[in-house]
Amino acid sequence: MIKSKWLFAFVILFVHVLISSCQGGDKESEEVENSLKDKFMMGVDLSYINQVEDHGGIYKDNGVEVDPFELFNKKGANVVRLRIWNNPDWIKEVYNKDTPLYSGFEDVKKSIRRAKDNGMAVNLDFHYSDVWADPQHQKVPQAWKAINDINVLCDSVYHFTYSTLDALLQDGLLPEMVQIGNETNCGFMLHEANDTFPNLSICDDKWVSFGKVLNAGINAVRDIDTKAKTNTIIALHVADPKNLEWFFKGVIEKGGVNDFDVAGFSYYPHWHTEVSFTELPRLVSKLKKELNKELVVLETAYPYTLVEGDEYGNIFGENSAIDGYPISIEGQRSFMIDLVNNIKQAGGMGVMYWEPAWISSDMKDLWGHGSAWDNATLFDQQGNVTKAFDYLSIQDKLQ
Repeated sequence: MIKSKWLFAFVILFVHVLISSCQGGDKESEEVENSLKDKFMMGVDLSYINQVEDHGGIYKDNGVEVDPFELFNKKGANVVRLRIWNNPDWIKEVYNKDTPLYSGFEDVKKSIRRAKDNGMAVNLDFHYSDVWADPQHQKVPQAWKAINDINVLCDSVYHFTYSTLDALLQDGLLPEMVQIGNETNCGFMLHEANDTFPNLSICDDKWVSFGKVLNAGINAVRDIDTKAKTNTIIALHVADPKNLEWFFKGVIEKGGVNDFDVAGFSYYPHWHTEVSFTELPRLVSKLKKELNKELVVLETAYPYTLVEGDEYGNIFGENSAIDGYPISIEGQRSFMIDLVNNIKQAGGMGVMYWEPAWISSDMKDLWGHGSAWDNATLFDQQGNVTKAFDYLSIQDKLQ
């Protein structure tokens, strides 16, 4: 009888945890200073650096080999963005041998330590996938594919997020900022899902379900905040500024999600054309007031050459230029200086450059060998720093 009572109590507690992890909270957390609060974020996504260095990539300043994390801080970066995948086992298949699981937990922990050792804050980007998550690819993690109950999915998201952050906490490596999802234009965990997997597609009007799972991730961050007495900046993320108003007003009003700080977006002007370069500041200023959230460009980049540095075809081609900014080092530099200044003047909170250090090396991924981004980094094709790095420090002088 006593065992039965204990079993009953455990079941009730477990059900309570499942339900509470899905609920939105707007929890009041103790206000603790965050090194990114009240600071314009000059961010760089350096997720590839460990893999590049492990496979022969060398970073140089005036021909002298340098530590890239030290270099970026010296040049003016104050935050490093890093992606984290649930279980990227596919990387072993790419290399056909035992290898670090890049963008898995241990690799991310290594990068966080490198960033913090060099005086930079961290934005940890949870993709909630085993591989790239973007608007066309939001694959369900393999470990979660059999889930058919929204409460169980909430619990899985909550515990993955919490356990990851808790493990970082134990090593003194908590990020100052966390993204719940990556470019979630129609939601996340949408592709390669079983028929019974919970539908989180807001493009199919599943705002409530999507909101529940978002809140599960947010609640995990807030519970870590309570435990660690921290005040993490939480960001949500869509691609293309044209989606900002629709997405964030929908998430708040229909999805019941409000306990986040940053409305983040990717901005690649040759792909994202409905909001022009000159119109972008007005949109940022407008939405900052209407949403009562900070606006941050979480991804951007611009090419400096059309030359292929290796056999991996470049993503940026000759159609990537926009008026006034030629494809050159000076064009890249000018674009970034103007973008940063525009976002700053509009009241935005920051700009983050995507993979400015993905130089050519012997690294591999699912699509190629080398780099598909070597013509859009802040290094030339010999790994030397270019003048475009100036944008990271010159912003302090802009009015």
